[in-house]
Amino acid sequence: MTKNLYKQGFSSIVDNYQLFYVDLWGVVHNGVSLNNEAIKVLNEISKKKKDYILLTNAPRPNQAVKSFLERMGMQKEIRDHVFTSGEAALKYLKNNLLGKTFFHIGPPRDFDLFKDFKKEKSENIENSNYILCTGLFDNFNEDLTFYKNLFEKNLKKKLICTNPDLIVDRGNKRELCAGSVAMVFEKMGGEVIYFGKPYPEVYDQSVNNKNKKTLSIGDNLNTDIKGANLLNFDSLLISNGIHKNEIKKNGIEKTSKSYEVICNYIQSELKW
Repeated sequence: MTKNLYKQGFSSIVDNYQLFYVDLWGVVHNGVSLNNEAIKVLNEISKKKKDYILLTNAPRPNQAVKSFLERMGMQKEIRDHVFTSGEAALKYLKNNLLGKTFFHIGPPRDFDLFKDFKKEKSENIENSNYILCTGLFDNFNEDLTFYKNLFEKNLKKKLICTNPDLIVDRGNKRELCAGSVAMVFEKMGGEVIYFGKPYPEVYDQSVNNKNKKTLSIGDNLNTDIKGANLLNFDSLLISNGIHKNEIKKNGIEKTSKSYEVICNYIQSELKW
């Protein structure tokens, strides 16, 4: 049964763990501003000499996300804990697909992910060796039918997805993510290689987690909590995020069961 930390706060369980994976978007910030209560939790974890990783399904290198967080006002000591799905994907691309042409699906702002091999970028999907998906095109950010038509004759290529998230809330607005595009490709019979939560590689690349009692914190049952379950970590779901309406309507037990995951703890926001 999921334990609600509403009264006791995060401080009531912090001593049970040595390592914390903390989601960024939906926990530490909402895409617009920082959550000061979550920042306090991170500072308290550091005071206790425990380690944490700000593990995010962001389709960009670590440094790009750190710069974004700096502009948001996050202190350097916290930014240094960032590890992104983009960083994990970049390592794979450099080791396995360097020299191969790719077609990029996503907004121009994600360009820094592949600036080291921009010469291999093809403007035509037909002429590419593989597809690199970091998000949706700005002009087609709500229309998944566009991508279905785009993929129709290109299903023999591999698609690299650098953000398995299906959706994200930017402030009060819900947006589709790269995972939604990858799902279209997969349902059509194409092969997708994912980087990011819930897939184990991104956890293992970010820090040595062997033989450490670990807690994963996030607002997404499909990624944060499922990833924790796959790796036998305990988990804390932030309920005031992606699944807010579902939990309000059906409760946490029924909602988590519908996603085939188990949550150890729940909190409306990460609060000490």
